Amino acid sequence: MNDHPLNMTAHPEVKAFFDPATNTISYIVKDPDSQSCAVIDSVMDIDYAAGRITSAHADEMIEYIKSHDLSLEWIIETHVHADHLSAAPYIQEKLGGSIGVGNKIMVVQDTFGKVFNEGTEFQRDGSQFDALFADGDTYTIGNLNAFVIYTPGHTPACMVHVIGNAAFVGDTLFMPDGGSARADFPGGDAGTLYDSIQKVLSLPDEMRLFMCHDYGPNGRDIQWETTVGEEKQHNIHVGGGKTREEFIKFRTERDAELDMPKLIIPSLQVNMRAGEVPKDHDGNPMLKVPVNAL
Repeated sequence: MNDHPLNMTAHPEVKAFFDPATNTISYIVKDPDSQSCAVIDSVMDIDYAAGRITSAHADEMIEYIKSHDLSLEWIIETHVHADHLSAAPYIQEKLGGSIGVGNKIMVVQDTFGKVFNEGTEFQRDGSQFDALFADGDTYTIGNLNAFVIYTPGHTPACMVHVIGNAAFVGDTLFMPDGGSARADFPGGDAGTLYDSIQKVLSLPDEMRLFMCHDYGPNGRDIQWETTVGEEKQHNIHVGGGKTREEFIKFRTERDAELDMPKLIIPSLQVNMRAGEVPKDHDGNPMLKVPVNAL
């Protein structure tokens, strides 16, 4: 990775937005040499018990972009999130920009299209998104070059986005004292996740890493930025030279004890559609609850 042809020394401006309801961190990433920016892993608010979807978190990001006179070029999803709803189409409607995700989204759509018994009208070809990224693909945010690294294991469609000297890792890694994400969702695999993490850790030690989630382990304040060097040395699941076999054993045992995310049912239905809420035959927004299927 250290000899990647793109400039990894450019220093994008990164503004983080923490959502306490889902412990998600969303980002606005700005090209330092222009007004162009990207949004990464946005959140739409949901009161699942009441069936009510609102937009306070997304509105805060939209207001920031407007008040700083920025031009939104990309709305990036690092993966199909299972713990929060994407605000991508809502933000796109307000500000424009192209919605991008990894091209293995089709695997996710096929898997969960069956779980949710979606009819033939649900397209499983990724066409709900504007751009489908393959491993090594590049794109630009103004004058800022970015590239993507395919990092499956948590889900089959996970991607890390490297933008200058900042990498947005999705759920591939957590902060050093948080470790790594689960690998027991359909299509997940602990060994594959370990291999993907090694790709991230092969980036330069000084590369800034930005997390998608943080849960404040042991009561510490919420954090979301670290470096490759810090993760290599101190990550409690993979740092300090832990082997693939050690990781698989730990991750498998740990995952067996975890509850399903509270919002997995609505999140998957919405996010595999690029943030659009599915509709019933009368055109009304409607979510399904499959029984004993996950």
